[in-house]
Amino acid sequence: MKVSLRKAYGEALVEAGKNDSSIIALDADLCKSTMSILFEKEFPERFIEMGIAEQNMTSMAAGLAIAGKTPFINSFAMFNTGRNYDQIRQSVCLPKLNVKICGSGCGFSDFGDGATHQALEDVSLMRCLPNMTIIVPADAEETRKAVEASLRIKGPVYLRINRVDVPVITNPENSLEIGKPYTLKDGKDYVIFSNGIMLHKSLEAANKLSESGISVKVVNVPWVKPLDEKEIINLAKGAKGVVVAEEHNKYGGLVSAISEIMACDGNVRVKCVAVEDRFGTSAENYDVLLNKYGLTSERIIDVIQKFSD
Repeated sequence: MKVSLRKAYGEALVEAGKNDSSIIALDADLCKSTMSILFEKEFPERFIEMGIAEQNMTSMAAGLAIAGKTPFINSFAMFNTGRNYDQIRQSVCLPKLNVKICGSGCGFSDFGDGATHQALEDVSLMRCLPNMTIIVPADAEETRKAVEASLRIKGPVYLRINRVDVPVITNPENSLEIGKPYTLKDGKDYVIFSNGIMLHKSLEAANKLSESGISVKVVNVPWVKPLDEKEIINLAKGAKGVVVAEEHNKYGGLVSAISEIMACDGNVRVKCVAVEDRFGTSAENYDVLLNKYGLTSERIIDVIQKFSD
């Protein structure tokens, strides 16, 4: 069964709001899409509709944080990291304020609106900012945990939320410890580090490869920043190669994060399955774009099979 990450986010925000009266939700005229509308219905006095004004929304959130509140600002991922980048840098990250940024409809999941709405560089933008934490959940269960985890962090957090319903593949029993990667499938020949929708594709690829005798470990990396570098190196130890799969430009996101860590261990080669430095485009559905840009289990299989070339 496929479950909505957006709905899971909205429900988790409501639950958090019941336990913490300091939480305030702000939205940039997209509450029905980001699902912050659930918070508005439950706590109308703690919801602020900002209109199409992400810059102002971020500045107001900074002021609320200074006043002791815990603001969650909501918009599409492209606009909640791009239009307000200056305010996030100067007013939130520089003073390390307790502002939570929800980027909804990330990657190609807003397939109908085209390149202007498809965030393929948002993780890169947020990752280069000091004091920023980045969480990329793979399913609804992990999204709920990500909201809870963000509240344990006293500082800026970026939550990257998919627009499309996806199956739950993470273990509900597992906690979401800050910076920790999680092994979903064990293997000894190759390692795939992934998150978001590409974690699903990675598991599909690993299962298919096992049928031909290739053993692949699949590691979930919901924390792009911070990231336990020693654990990443340990997980890759002894592997013939590492593949990083993410729904993002290959520059600046998880591919870069893992490659930088692997540079400390020259015995492991790294390849990627990511967007090859291109903008998106509109399409009739999500799968069309994932196929067009090579974000598929078949592509991961091909990269692993050609590793020795």
